Amino acid sequence: MTDIVIQGIYGRMGHALIEKIAARQDCRVVAGVDREAGKVGDIPVYAGFEGLPKVDAIIDFSSPAGAVAAVQYGAVHGVPCVICSTGLSAEDETVLEDASAKTPIFRSANMSLGINVLLELVKKASAVLGDSYDIEIVEKHHNRKVDAPSGTALMIADAAASALNFEPEYVYERHSVRQSRDKKEIGISAMRGGTIVGVHEIMFAGRDEVIEIKHTAMSREIFANGAVKAAKFLAGVTAPGMYDMSMLVERN
Repeated sequence: MTDIVIQGIYGRMGHALIEKIAARQDCRVVAGVDREAGKVGDIPVYAGFEGLPKVDAIIDFSSPAGAVAAVQYGAVHGVPCVICSTGLSAEDETVLEDASAKTPIFRSANMSLGINVLLELVKKASAVLGDSYDIEIVEKHHNRKVDAPSGTALMIADAAASALNFEPEYVYERHSVRQSRDKKEIGISAMRGGTIVGVHEIMFAGRDEVIEIKHTAMSREIFANGAVKAAKFLAGVTAPGMYDMSMLVERN
């Protein structure tokens, strides 16, 4: 049995995780961490990490500050952490790297298995088309999402860039620039509205043809499912280090 703490348990992803884990026989939620102490059903919720019971993994769907607090606690107490929060700064990422020297850290801006398969497709398409095709990324999310572009859009851009034979420039807006598109750009556009869970589209536009790759998230269940798989994976890992979704993709 894998005992899990959910950070951000009051949020929508927290509730999705509770439902997903409750349907399984091999893991359970023993506590939550959020902005204030309380309870979700019979699950105790702490206002911080101090005083938590012994657990096998932490799943974080909170904020950059929450992600940092989680890995700092995990590093001290030897608890693996699944970090799903986005919008982390370079300094935050450094804290994660430092913590991964002491405990396993699973890091992904998107826990969907489908998105991570898409990243592999993008790398292959970029390797073949990127020199002569323009690359544009459009992401759509609900109107309460704070960070833009999404962490997933940046993952996709990084995947495309990794297969190019030049260093591309990420361009996030065009309204202030009165010039034609540079061949070394990767355009990234963000849209916010309604209750859209997540849509990511990648366009390779060449002369007389366009190739598009698209992923649509229908519910938050896919992210919860990936996070639980990651927590189960980490619970069986003994070596500190940084782990990511590519390892779960290989296992499926």
